[in-house]
Amino acid sequence: MNINYYGPKRMSEAFIPLLKLSDSPRIVNVSSFMGQLKNIFNEWAKGVLSDAENLTEERIDEVINKLLEEFKEGKVKTKDWASVMAAYVVSKAGLNGYTRIIAKKHPEIRVNAVCPGFVKTDMNYNTGVLSVEEGASSPVRLALLPHQETTSGCFFYRKQLSEF
Repeated sequence: MNINYYGPKRMSEAFIPLLKLSDSPRIVNVSSFMGQLKNIFNEWAKGVLSDAENLTEERIDEVINKLLEEFKEGKVKTKDWASVMAAYVVSKAGLNGYTRIIAKKHPEIRVNAVCPGFVKTDMNYNTGVLSVEEGASSPVRLALLPHQETTSGCFFYRKQLSEF
């Protein structure tokens, strides 16, 4: 949770004052297709994270804390969190939700989340299908698009606009 959700959240909050000084401010959160809502099987959590109009940082924290509580109690599987990698899925879904919140809160900043694809890294024992350079192209593209051509509060799978 600290790396995939709280880290990007703290980084964004720290940089927002500086970004507001730019004529083309951006935040590009590196997420995952695993964080898409279709990968969350706990109906309560999916409902909270799907409600874009009422989603808050506190509500995301509530979902994360509930998962962690049920993990400690050994109830993750019985509570339908996710079939595989529940913490990863929820952390990335939380990041996607935070992306929407911050985009709404700061409309002058273009804020998006992107899944770069399955990239060969040490973390996955280099089993990915994309090189690091290929994986980097999607986040870099979002960071460099002209301000007027950039959407905000969206999720991209590589270069394609996708659903949260």
